[in-house]
Amino acid sequence: MRYRIGLLSFLFLLNLSLMAETTVETGKNTGLRTWKWVHEGISLQLVQRLPDQTRAYVMAKGFPRDAADELATSCFFGSMFRNDGSKPMDFDLREWEVVQGTGTGKMKIRESWKQRFGSRKDIPKSARIGLNWSLMPTVQHFEPGDYNWGMTVYGLSPGEKFDLRLKIVVAGKPLQAVIPGLQCAPETVEKPVS
Repeated sequence: MRYRIGLLSFLFLLNLSLMAETTVETGKNTGLRTWKWVHEGISLQLVQRLPDQTRAYVMAKGFPRDAADELATSCFFGSMFRNDGSKPMDFDLREWEVVQGTGTGKMKIRESWKQRFGSRKDIPKSARIGLNWSLMPTVQHFEPGDYNWGMTVYGLSPGEKFDLRLKIVVAGKPLQAVIPGLQCAPETVEKPVS
């Protein structure tokens, strides 16, 4: 029975991978990579962020160095979700999975960071609010034509590779897909020679 369920799950995911498309590009001027997943007009674009980009961003908001270092080395991506399809779509980032080998983990969402830094007196309230609004909302509903962007965080070290298992709902029907071969930005990227 276990073999049969595993085979059915594999065939289901294989069918999804035939319907969805993932492309990867490397920025000509930055050397940073971008992954774009598309399915029936719904798309998710993930752009690597260097740890120094995140570190500078949060320190400018008022985070002390130790907290900024923790954030910077937690694998941030600039993220844009779009619904250019014809059906409404919903997602809850708490259901998404970060997959490495046979292990899975959860993303670091707004609520994770609120809990982590909420009681620290050395982090100004304005800095915590700024970080919260910079992150992709945990739960969202998109009608056709809606979009949003923000940062998503995967809780991994610079340079680590992983797959992202998406769980979304399109027109009331669950949809699972995998974006394979994502990689957290390394500490530094050598810019391509022009």
